[in-house]
Amino acid sequence: MKIIADSSTTRTEWVLVDGREVVERAFTSGMNPYFQTRREISHCIRLELPDSFFRRRWEHVYFYGAGCGTSEKNKVMSSSLIAQFKTPVTVESDMLGAARGLLVREPGIACILGTGSNSCQYDGREIVRNVRALGFILGDEGSNAYLGKMFIADAIKDIAPSDLSAAFFEHFAVTPNSLIDELFSSSMPSRALARYSRFLSEHIDNPYVYQLIYAAFMRFFTRNVAAYDFRKLPLCFVGSTCVMYREILERAATDFGVSIAKAVRSSMPGLVEYHAGE
Repeated sequence: MKIIADSSTTRTEWVLVDGREVVERAFTSGMNPYFQTRREISHCIRLELPDSFFRRRWEHVYFYGAGCGTSEKNKVMSSSLIAQFKTPVTVESDMLGAARGLLVREPGIACILGTGSNSCQYDGREIVRNVRALGFILGDEGSNAYLGKMFIADAIKDIAPSDLSAAFFEHFAVTPNSLIDELFSSSMPSRALARYSRFLSEHIDNPYVYQLIYAAFMRFFTRNVAAYDFRKLPLCFVGSTCVMYREILERAATDFGVSIAKAVRSSMPGLVEYHAGE
């Protein structure tokens, strides 16, 4: 039996699998070695996973995670996983996890639209081209963190409609000053921005909100998807954002000149299939 984990900055999905059968599923907080130490990651694993995940040594642990794109950060994650499971571990990026989960062993273009965003061209086993995501400060176009950043900035600068901004501050019981203090002092600001962006999903009929989300998706297409052979390969998406705003994403894709082959919430079903074939 194996453990497969798929982690964003916000949430980690874990499964115990026997071949193609999922024996047990669990969820913990997201883990990201760019924002967390080895000790913090280990505590999250040990304290939030059910005891059943630690009852024996497993055949292998496959971990796909945000922030796991370099050997240095992968070592942080690997050491935490090995310490907890005492089992051989493979750590890969969340982008490779998305590609394998969306396309399994077929070539195509895989995109993440969740707390953050990313994209790649995949050959059926490995990533062959990747536009760097750059995180919520320099990139993450179209993600929940990006939407939260754009809306909060507009609300504080009095650019967003006044009634919408007032409803936002009342809903979360925050002020512009307290919100700025929170975001600038947060250890995981992208997670906080993504949480606040959920407010937009409740006001999707507001023309300002619709246009903000549409523009963010168009920016994702022009700054990321345009770099790939997108007219010849299937284009697939995974993440909470692409599911939550599927209709707007479809419109942006059409206006950009592409069609979406798949948009799903989780990569896990495809990852189970991928690793069952090994």
